[in-house]
Amino acid sequence: MHHFNHERLYCYQLAKEVVDWLNNEKFPVGRSNLKDQTVRASESLLLNIAEGASRSGPSRANHYRIALGSAAEFCACLDLLPFRNKDEQQNKLRRVGAMLSKL
Repeated sequence: MHHFNHERLYCYQLAKEVVDWLNNEKFPVGRSNLKDQTVRASESLLLNIAEGASRSGPSRANHYRIALGSAAEFCACLDLLPFRNKDEQQNKLRRVGAMLSKL
């Protein structure tokens, strides 16, 4: 079976764990703007890792840089939300960020 390059990256797998966790959380009533922002940041993180892994040169670095910014934004969004286990998830995002900064 063929696997895409991003599927082999541990930073992608770890980021996907956090996104899967997020998808099981219930956002507070009246915070639809924060929900939209958090979901967009999480989607951007995964999609830019995937696209970067399929590119080379400056384009790859640019997608990983965007993904790093999305990881930071996602982490900041979680600061504003009352989710269980968010500290553990934020630590995962920090690890993803560390990995992205070295790619």
